[in-house]
Amino acid sequence: MPKYVLNVNGSSREITTESDTPLLYVLRDHLELNGPKFGCGIAQCGSCMVLIDGKAVVSCTIPVSSLGKSKITTLEGLADENGSLHAVQQAFIDEQAAQCGYCLNGVIMTAIGLLNENPNPEKSEIKQALQTNLCRCGAHSRIVKAIETAKSTQHD
Repeated sequence: MPKYVLNVNGSSREITTESDTPLLYVLRDHLELNGPKFGCGIAQCGSCMVLIDGKAVVSCTIPVSSLGKSKITTLEGLADENGSLHAVQQAFIDEQAAQCGYCLNGVIMTAIGLLNENPNPEKSEIKQALQTNLCRCGAHSRIVKAIETAKSTQHD
């Protein structure tokens, strides 16, 4: 089996796996990072979202062989070295923007990806970005409010 060196959460990580292994499985099974969740397995629900070079991407359908030197960030890699949460994570806590929490990884990573591309999105742009994330618990208004809060406090 081939070996791959991945840049995950700022560290080089070497794994041995088949070239078509989805990134999600590498993260969860090989690297024991459980922020990204398995939801649908067909890139439709967003629960497996990670950041690849700062952009929110579903990880369940991306083969490990396609990543090259990309910088991969999972939920576990968002806090700074002092343990301070990312502005989006803190806003989700402050706004109580979680209910069951299963979609939370994907929603947070989507929000960060959006803010990386557009630091000051309109409410309609936030809602549009969240269409990639399946959530059924009813926390949508608090999720949007948390992202609006984070856009004014986000520090990279």
